[in-house]
Amino acid sequence: MKNRTLPPIGWFRAFESAARLLSFTAAADELSLTQSAVSQQIRSLEVRFGCTLFVRKHRSIALTDEGRRLLPQVAEGISHLKAASAAFEPAADPGLLTIATSVSIAQWFLVPRLNAFIKQNKNVRVRIVTTVWPDEFVTSTADVQIRFGPVETASSSSKPLGSNRLALVASPTLIEPKRIKKSATTSVSLSSYPLIQAVGTSDTWLKYSEQIGEEADKQATVFVDSHGMSVDFAKAGLGMTLASSLICSPCITQGSLVQLHSAMMPAQDGYFIETLEGRHFSIAKKFTSWMRKEARQAESLAFS
Repeated sequence: MKNRTLPPIGWFRAFESAARLLSFTAAADELSLTQSAVSQQIRSLEVRFGCTLFVRKHRSIALTDEGRRLLPQVAEGISHLKAASAAFEPAADPGLLTIATSVSIAQWFLVPRLNAFIKQNKNVRVRIVTTVWPDEFVTSTADVQIRFGPVETASSSSKPLGSNRLALVASPTLIEPKRIKKSATTSVSLSSYPLIQAVGTSDTWLKYSEQIGEEADKQATVFVDSHGMSVDFAKAGLGMTLASSLICSPCITQGSLVQLHSAMMPAQDGYFIETLEGRHFSIAKKFTSWMRKEARQAESLAFS
């Protein structure tokens, strides 16, 4: 026996509303339809099922036995659909601030700082939506977006988050103790340790080697897809990496990473923050200003 397709959901909605209100007119008003449209959808359902669902009287309607049998299951199904839909619809709560950001920013920058913002703004709750691909920003309903991408393609309404520079860093466990200096004047050859490459960016070891005047003839041994992950691998002692100064600044300050060369390279791919128009624009703008201030302070503390 072939599987038959389900009747349109609209037919079920018309039936449930009319059965609950015992009125085609009231159901039409609830569903923003005409009375004739509701009547026609219910008639279509009756034809499909081969039974009569309502007794139609002059000024009223009543459920038949078949209608009474169908109603509980349809009502339960619609209730489940409403609950499922509510989980994906934008919240009407004016205190809920939605931020779309990369995993790297969420993990390495927001985690240690977000609680301070929430304490300063007691009526605000925050929802973090992590994004991977550019189209996910297009479909998001965020109040603030923090994007990673080429500097030249950043929108005019976005602002840089941090200085968008790259620093050569590694774990202290990987480097000879005598070469570690808090002043960040240590100079390490690129051939000294394994290289970790963040792929998907325009910034390469070749460009950095040209900046510091060193020939780069060594291939990276570990490839990762984000600055946050390159920091994770460097902390684990797998090699040295060119990491976003914004992402690695907490680790530099805490001492879990050290800067191996005083030269920092302007990144061709950086982080940008944008406040979007909407019902949360005021608090979103405040969050954006706070984030940019925190970024400046974090980098100043790590690299001054």
